[in-house]
This record gives sequence, C-alpha cells and structure tokens, in this order.
Amino acid sequence: MPELTPSEVVERLSRLYGRPRLMPSGDPLAELVLTILSQNTSDRNSGRAFVRLLRRYRSWREVAEADLGGLVETIREGGLANQKAPRIQAALRAALARSPDGDLGFLRDLPLEEARAWLRSLPGVGPKTAACVLLFSLGRPAMPVDTHVERVAKRLGLIPNSASAEQAHELLEAWVPPELVYPFHMCLVKHGRRTCTARNPACDRCPLVSSCPFGAARLGLTPAATS
Repeated sequence: MPELTPSEVVERLSRLYGRPRLMPSGDPLAELVLTILSQNTSDRNSGRAFVRLLRRYRSWREVAEADLGGLVETIREGGLANQKAPRIQAALRAALARSPDGDLGFLRDLPLEEARAWLRSLPGVGPKTAACVLLFSLGRPAMPVDTHVERVAKRLGLIPNSASAEQAHELLEAWVPPELVYPFHMCLVKHGRRTCTARNPACDRCPLVSSCPFGAARLGLTPAATS
C-alpha cells in the first residue's frame, strides 16, 4: 500500500503550486474537441488551434460536416492535424447522431460508469479523453491520467510500474476520494511538469520525497533518513 494518502499528496503539493479549484465549463463537446487537439502537443499549440476552430466554424455540427481539408488547415497549428481532424469529425458525428441538439448535459445525471461508457463508445475516445470530458466540463469525479500523472504516480508507488495507462485510470480513480479527484489530478500534472520531470527530476526539492521510493533511491537515502 502507498505510504501517502490522497489528501497528503494534495496538501503537500498545494503548498508548492496552490490549491486547484474546479470550475466546470458545462460544454462537453467543446471539451471533447479540445482534448483531442491536446494529444501529443503543448497546451499553447492546442489552445491556438482550438481558438482558430471556434473563429472559423459557428457550431459543432458545422465542424462535423466541414470539408476535411479545410478543418486540417484550421487546426494545423495544434500538430498532427491530418490525424486529429478526422478523429474530431468522427467523434462529433457520432455524438450528434445520438444527441442531435449537441447537449450532452444528460451525462451529468447518469451514473458515472454509464456516462463514461457513453463517451467511450464514441470513435477514438479512450479513458483519458472520456475522463477529461467528465471532469472538466461536468465536474464528475473521473480521473484523467496523462503522461505526467502516470509518471508521478508510479514513482511515488501509488500504482505498480507494470500498470497500463487504462489500469492507471482505474486504480487511481478507485484510490482517490471523489472530492479530491480534480485537485489530485491537477497537482500531479503541475508536479510532473515542474519538478518530477521525465528527465532530471528535482528530487532534492520535492515535498513528497520523504515518501517517494524513486526519489529516495535516486538521492541515496534510506527510508529512515527521509522521515
């Protein structure tokens, strides 16, 4: 079992990065598109592509029915546009076929697993995308696990190193209380970007190092020395 509790992780990291506060956007389709755009690129680039898309098209249905070449050019700044444009259209077309008015607010009232299953039945929507839509647009306690969250969680021993990305979602969501899902996710994202980086992590200034097997080993510390 992990030495840390979810509340300890959030409290220690919040002292360093501030306590995240969730303000759901209320627009699941927008979150769906933005999450697809954010894959394998920076937030800055995906954000710019998203703004260009909003400026060019008046509705999500217009995006779904747009000329593919035009959509590719519109989101090119976000990277991998040739792959992301058809993914966006396929997901939007499927969602709009089931909910023609484009209002996915009903996902707020479904049991969480039913809402997740509805989203994951859309083409190209995996566990991370579904969790992002549920958490960021609707405030549901679904745990998105990106590369930063997965890396930090494994280094801390919160999940096994052998866990797949899909297993990481399930394990962390089961471990973290619903009211802490958002701050836990955001704190681990910030920690992975700023301190517990993929290369040369700053273990010497990490507020979690006293409970981190990876950090203790890297700094040559024993559990007693880190307590």
